[in-house]
Amino acid sequence: MENALLQVLIFWMLTTPHEFAHAWVAMKLGDDTPVLQGRVTLNPLAHVDWMGTVILPLAMSLLGGGFIGWGKPVMTNPAKLRGGFNGMALVAMAGPASNVVFAIALLALAAHTGSTVNGLCITAARLSLFLAIFNMLPIPPLDGSKLLLAARIPMFIYMELGRFGLLLILIAMSATSLGSWMSMWAALGTRSIYHWFAH
Repeated sequence: MENALLQVLIFWMLTTPHEFAHAWVAMKLGDDTPVLQGRVTLNPLAHVDWMGTVILPLAMSLLGGGFIGWGKPVMTNPAKLRGGFNGMALVAMAGPASNVVFAIALLALAAHTGSTVNGLCITAARLSLFLAIFNMLPIPPLDGSKLLLAARIPMFIYMELGRFGLLLILIAMSATSLGSWMSMWAALGTRSIYHWFAH
């Protein structure tokens, strides 16, 4: 139970820079929607989705069914974004990119701290890299799905994918080895980056 709670707490902290990155890039591309909704902030409470950030991740951690979760989605208006759907793709990619940057920063800290902080930073970095990989899946509402829009996939196909998106994600994570594959790559990435800083 303690490990599950710690993982959910770390996850919540990781969703904050992720969602902030979406909001900040959208603002820089001319969309004031995230500003008006108070999302251009590093306050964790502004980005929490209680079901996706706390309840579901905790339940899956306790049941050993992998790890699925999300923060409160940042709303954007493609009509206001410079570049339209291409701009939307840039906003979407900012989230996973922030997870990679945050993981690198955590591992740089881990390489120069004591054992307790070291372990927490490595755990958080591994989860951050996992989130970056997970969010690149091209399934709505994940960030990777916005690349489909940038590639001009017909909107009706995107909408149909969106209708069953969460179900597809749950099936992929629970009934296939996809979750294990992503966890393996996150662990390998964490190990490689840590060793780079530790030497």
